[in-house]
Amino acid sequence: MEATGELNSRETILTTLRRRGQCSVADLAQQAGISSVSVRHHLGSLRAEGLVEAREERHGVGRPRLIYQLTEAGLERFPTRYLTLTDRLLSEMKEHLPESVVQTLFAEIASSMAREVGDELQGLPVEERLPRLLEILALEGFEAKAEAEGNGDFRVTELNCPYYRISVRHPEVCTLDASIISQALASPVRRQSCILSGDHTCSFMILASTRRPEAPPHSLTAGTDSEVNE
Repeated sequence: MEATGELNSRETILTTLRRRGQCSVADLAQQAGISSVSVRHHLGSLRAEGLVEAREERHGVGRPRLIYQLTEAGLERFPTRYLTLTDRLLSEMKEHLPESVVQTLFAEIASSMAREVGDELQGLPVEERLPRLLEILALEGFEAKAEAEGNGDFRVTELNCPYYRISVRHPEVCTLDASIISQALASPVRRQSCILSGDHTCSFMILASTRRPEAPPHSLTAGTDSEVNE
C-alpha cells in the first residue's frame, strides 16, 4: 500500500505541474496531501529522471526558493495530439505535392539534422564519428549501438524506432535515420533490416569499400536491403 501511495503522490505532483505550469514545494505538498519532506524526495527522483527542473525565485528577504516545472520530457508523458496532427500534415503534403518534392523535403530534413555536427566531424575517421552519431540518434529517441564487423566494416543497430507509429502510415519517414547516418559518417550505408518490415531492429552497414582506409576500428556502444548515399 505504501508503494501505491508513493506512486499516487508522484503522479499528483506531475499532474499539478502540468496544470499549473510552475509550483513551489509548499504548493505541491498541499495538492498531494503529503509533507514538504516527501515532496522534496519525489522531486529529487523526478529531476534525476529528467522529468522536472527547478529555478530560483526571490520572494522578499532571505534565501530564494525553488520553483519547479516539467521539462520537455515530463510534458511528453501526458497524452498529446502530435501524432494526429503530424499524420494530417503529412497526408495533406503528399496529396498536394509531387512525390519528387516530398522526397526532397525529407532529404532536406535529414540534412539539416546531420548538418548540425557536420563541421565537428569533418575529416575524422569513421570510428571517431560513430560515438557522436550515437549521441545524435539518442537525441532523436533511438536506442542505438555501433560495432565493428572485423573486416573494416561497421554495423549500426537501432533497437527501437521513435517514428514507428507515424511510419506505418508514412513510410517516407523511414528515410530520415538512414540519411542522418549516411551524412554524419560521410559514407553510403546499406540498410539490412527494418522494424517497419517486421524485423526486431533497424540495422545499417557502413562498408569499408565505400570509404577510404582508416585506423583499425574498435567496438562502440551507446540506442529490406538498400543503400543510402550522402
